[in-house]
Amino acid sequence: MDHFSHRTGDMTLNALTARSEQLAAQGFRVHALNDSNPTHAGLSVHGEDFRYAARARGSEESRRALASFLSVRYGRGVDAERLYLLDSTSQAYAWLTMLLCDAGDRVLFPQPGYPLIESICALTAAEAVPYRLRYDGSWTIDYADIEGQFSRYYATPHPVKAIVLINPNNPTQSYVKAEERARILDLCEKYGVAVIADEVFYDFPLDAFPGRARFVGESRVLTFALDGFSKMLGAPDVKVGWIYVSGPSAEVTEAQRRLDMIADDFLPMSSLVSREIPSLLQQADAQTARIRQRCAENLAWLQNYLASDTSGVVSVLRTEGGWSALLRYPASIDDDELGLALLEQAHAMSAPGYFFDFETPGYMAVSLLPESSSFRYMMEETLHVLESLLF
Repeated sequence: MDHFSHRTGDMTLNALTARSEQLAAQGFRVHALNDSNPTHAGLSVHGEDFRYAARARGSEESRRALASFLSVRYGRGVDAERLYLLDSTSQAYAWLTMLLCDAGDRVLFPQPGYPLIESICALTAAEAVPYRLRYDGSWTIDYADIEGQFSRYYATPHPVKAIVLINPNNPTQSYVKAEERARILDLCEKYGVAVIADEVFYDFPLDAFPGRARFVGESRVLTFALDGFSKMLGAPDVKVGWIYVSGPSAEVTEAQRRLDMIADDFLPMSSLVSREIPSLLQQADAQTARIRQRCAENLAWLQNYLASDTSGVVSVLRTEGGWSALLRYPASIDDDELGLALLEQAHAMSAPGYFFDFETPGYMAVSLLPESSSFRYMMEETLHVLESLLF
């Protein structure tokens, strides 16, 4: 099965472009007679000496700085030439769907899950198909569901072209476990499916199982690992994300050839942002640790608080990592009734399970980010409202 869409089809260079590149490679300066870049003519707002040269993958200097930092953080070599800088992981999903899927081709994504993949696929004319996660003391991936989807669509005009693995998933806060990873990669090899691994919450472990690992640098199948500053730095306003491409060499080469075209069409990241990347990286470790500590402290308090509650009507599910936790309460309570009661009595907006496509009622996602006093007050209010609906 061909990995790639026909959106990035024939990319053969015309004779003029081919010869121009040959001359440039030989050291000649080739003058573009229709050059419309003002910075090449001394007309930049940044001054006459400023020159801007667009790079589809992003600024070379910024990519080198990021690769050096990630090599240490990820504990493995990161090649700057396999990095693509862009504004967000949402943008990365869109680019990768364009790269891999013709209209109607399928992308598997996890449920329960954050409601983003379906929207991105709809905007890029792909079809999002869910696979289930199941809870029995911890969240696990339903392999049979995945293989069934791969097999069902394999010989159709619109096969599954990619599977999204969110590591850890949101809101289940579950990492892809070692056995799950091996079995899913076996299936991807068998059916020719690429992996899109969203790992923005990876560095926030809480009650994680041993053996977890990033997908960055995965060599068995074509893999696109996503990460960014919105979580690493707690800086959603900065708008810095990236894609790292790995897998079998020939597939990586072809993927990058086509992804370069997509990145070039959508224009590289702003130089105003990319030039700040090296300095922002200096704050990354401290910011990640600060956020991780806040989440761990709030989770520990929540677990103790609920364990000491004599009514026993609410529990917190195992939280392997991430920024939120899942509350479980009796399914006899209507999610909307609870949500409206929280709005009226505590002026608090809930995030019930059906926001994330849970199959049954009785789940609520709560953020672990608030300051401790605020978090504790709102959790106490939430428990009081829940108990008022039962007793």
